[in-house]
Amino acid sequence: MKKVGRNDPCPCGSGLKYKKCCMLKDQQRESFRRLKEIYFKRYGIRLKDREDIEKIKEAGKLVVKTLELVEELIKPGIKTEEIDKFVYEFTIKNNAYPAPLNYNGFPKSVCVSVNEEVCHGIPGDRVLKEGDIVNVDVTTKLNGYYADASKTFCVGEVSEEAKRLVKIAKECLKKGIEQVAPGKTIGDIGWAIQRHAERNGCSVVREMVGHGVGFEFHEPPQVPHFGKKGHGIILVPGMVFTIEPMINLGGREIKILPDKWTVVTKDGSLSAQFEQTVAVTTRGCEILTPYEL
Repeated sequence: MKKVGRNDPCPCGSGLKYKKCCMLKDQQRESFRRLKEIYFKRYGIRLKDREDIEKIKEAGKLVVKTLELVEELIKPGIKTEEIDKFVYEFTIKNNAYPAPLNYNGFPKSVCVSVNEEVCHGIPGDRVLKEGDIVNVDVTTKLNGYYADASKTFCVGEVSEEAKRLVKIAKECLKKGIEQVAPGKTIGDIGWAIQRHAERNGCSVVREMVGHGVGFEFHEPPQVPHFGKKGHGIILVPGMVFTIEPMINLGGREIKILPDKWTVVTKDGSLSAQFEQTVAVTTRGCEILTPYEL
């Protein structure tokens, strides 16, 4: 096939010269294609094009709606099992699938983590009571694409220290998202989160990290919530991943309960978490599971 020259008529039929019409777009597509090859070969990262991101965003809308409706359920006296039942039924009703269900043997449709539970809490007979804080982590698969987000809710009136922790955890997520832009690094995200948490007398869980998402529930890269500025993988357009800092009121050490899923703080202190799915764009960052921070 003959190569189109700069001054040839554009193949799109516009009547303009190629250099005045589609040349720049073609160059951008070729550059992105090469970048996709490099990032997959080097890091295992599968960059998403605009169509992929739009589909992840559709799944994200359902995730956010699910969290909004869950918030209406949160009150003293409700069992965590009831939250799971609602998430399962609402997700299925919307022609989607709750990604945690049967994932590596996880038995429920959503993770519900209360007070000292850091993450991966299994819904069951536990009854929420006045003063609890509870994280609900929703991952939805819609039309083959995944989106992931979580929020920590206060059950009735909570202590001042619990309010403060929830506020700091939310701010940590915001600080992390502010670092997302082409040319920044994964280390920049962790650095911003760690600095804010530790300046406020809290700690950051090291073992549990954010992750790539979209084509699969979990993909490369891992996104630690601690780190050094300027270190780690350079962010480029098409990367889609979660930022989900787990912030403890006490020490950062954790342990896993005998159910082999539930992660708790080793010292029994409160833990809070907020999570978003984000995409790196040519201009900066797009939140694909948007809720107010």
